[in-house]
Amino acid sequence: MAEPMIQLDYGNVLDGAIGVAHGLSLSEIKRGTTEACDAVVQIEHERKDGQHRYRDLPGDAEMVKVVTTAVRKFKPGIENLVVLGIGGSALGNIALQTALNAPYYQLAEGKARRGPRLFVMDNVDPAQIGNLIELLGPKLGKTLFNVISKSGETAETAAQFLIFRDLVAKKLGKKALTRNIIVTTDPEQGTMREIVESEGYYALPVPPGVGGRFSVLSAVGLFSAAMCGINIAKLAGGAEAMGKRVSSKAAAKNPAALLATILNAYYVRGKRLHVMMPYAYQLKDLADWYRQLWAESLGKEHDADGKPQVVGPTPIKALGATDQHSQVQLYREGPNDKVFIFLEVEKFAKDIKIPRVPGMPETLGYLQDTSLSKLLNAEKQATEYALVASNRPCLTIRFPVINEATIGQFIMLWEAATSITGKLLHLNPYDQPAVQMGKDYTYALMGKTGYDKQAKAYAKYAKARGKRTV
Repeated sequence: MAEPMIQLDYGNVLDGAIGVAHGLSLSEIKRGTTEACDAVVQIEHERKDGQHRYRDLPGDAEMVKVVTTAVRKFKPGIENLVVLGIGGSALGNIALQTALNAPYYQLAEGKARRGPRLFVMDNVDPAQIGNLIELLGPKLGKTLFNVISKSGETAETAAQFLIFRDLVAKKLGKKALTRNIIVTTDPEQGTMREIVESEGYYALPVPPGVGGRFSVLSAVGLFSAAMCGINIAKLAGGAEAMGKRVSSKAAAKNPAALLATILNAYYVRGKRLHVMMPYAYQLKDLADWYRQLWAESLGKEHDADGKPQVVGPTPIKALGATDQHSQVQLYREGPNDKVFIFLEVEKFAKDIKIPRVPGMPETLGYLQDTSLSKLLNAEKQATEYALVASNRPCLTIRFPVINEATIGQFIMLWEAATSITGKLLHLNPYDQPAVQMGKDYTYALMGKTGYDKQAKAYAKYAKARGKRTV
């Protein structure tokens, strides 16, 4: 039996819903999807030459096998899994865990928790790291550290690795290092690969040609997911099913082409803020994952030919119904420069009935004998209606259920939409040159050899700036 598919509902971006000043006509969408589908054809041709490697991950049965083998080896007796990584080496792991395990998974005991507790250390905040060290305490021997770094030179991940490697060696002995540390890195080169070879760590591959923000369906994201009981074969299956849809040259069958068309059309019109608002706690961290994917892929100052051009939509995260009470005032009455992307769930994994309680005021009668799922979806529909009444364009991605297959579909939908939008904006969605400058100056400030030029430039900047505090 085929898994149900997520759907893109775009009725509330049409001019019939929000007026001609802010809505798109069907003819405008048709023209746009023609260009988007031309981009799809180009992408499919480029895939045959080895480009867009992330698209091949869902069909990589060997990758699933390699990850599953590692899980069988390391999972027995492990109570805590600590992922050391940042950005694309962390956000996907967090998103999968939040989406596909119980909200309070960490607190569950026994069979209610399908694997070890998961801690994703996506920063170098000393208070956060210090607290984790205290928490692990006597359970250090039952803790597995998954270091994720393609090169091994990312300062944050390298620092975390040095700290926890030292902790394990001192508390458990050097022989424990290969038992309590597993590394996900480049299979052939880089600093971390050198460390793997010299110290004998078990290693999983970061696939060649796959950037961090596109890597969640590789060992980067699959290992922690499988360790925590998530069915990675079904996750890959959902992504593969969506992969077929986003390969279609027919716009009516390709939700990624349609999504890219609509968001690009609004970008041209000046609506360059894209608000993703899940109405499900389980989907909240997918919005974080989407933010990196959209921002780092599409925010560029040069086009694909190297010519100057400043482009990039700004992704924003919100959460329904929480942010109805903190942001919707701005969204309805502030500048009409946003497109809203709701995530809606038709059937939740659990539902809670709101009881009828004798003696309650009549004003609460409408809530009694209903359910929390009905209330949450009513809040989504009402908020969407209110935004549409204010001529604000809204899209909805609708999940029939939240499971491995639909989450895999969602991931592939947005990754493919990113590639197509990159073509429409005529830029390279796979590089991130602006990130490097911050890295280089971090190296300089930390005294890394070879960064004297940056150290001098920073000293000059600091002197010219002087003290400007109150």
